[in-house]
Amino acid sequence: MSGTLVLVRHGQSEWNLKNLFTGWRDPGLTEQGHAEAKSAGEKLKARGLKFDIAFTSALSRAQTTCQHILDVLGQGDLKTIRNAALNERDYGDLNGLNKDDARAKWGEEQVHIWRRSYDTPPPGGESLKDTGARVWPYYLHDMQKHVLSGGTVLVAAHGNSLRALIMALDGISGPDIVKLELGTGVPIVYKLNADSTVASKDVLA
Repeated sequence: MSGTLVLVRHGQSEWNLKNLFTGWRDPGLTEQGHAEAKSAGEKLKARGLKFDIAFTSALSRAQTTCQHILDVLGQGDLKTIRNAALNERDYGDLNGLNKDDARAKWGEEQVHIWRRSYDTPPPGGESLKDTGARVWPYYLHDMQKHVLSGGTVLVAAHGNSLRALIMALDGISGPDIVKLELGTGVPIVYKLNADSTVASKDVLA
């Protein structure tokens, strides 16, 4: 028996628009972000998908995206589990800073390392490896069982928490996963085999 796992990065947030490090801060979606989330719902509706359960983070931009998708599908009251394990990477001292200002303070090379290395965290924050250390156990213990039992599962989360999941699902290395760009509001539809391996992957760009 195979199941379906759909991953969606939240729609554009107010801080994405302002080029700020967001991390665990909690800005809302922009007008474009709301539209992107609803568009994700329409793409999934066109595929005839209906969800059995949804998971999202403790941050409002992911929760709002999740709700928009479910509303479009006529599933606004679907059981939705919110957990900080799916939160964006914590950028620590960079949270709330403009990315250009951070480069001016610490240097372009250092900020690039913090943003794009796999295992070097910014001061007071998490690396992508650290993010994976909370995402992977949550997926294995709380989410995967719903997919492997034949269910259809929605995960509305963040660029780096989803990178960590995709890294595990696709078998991508640490140095390569940091290069993966995830569009806001773009659904990624996985079909999983009963042994948890990936049967197919479809990006609904």
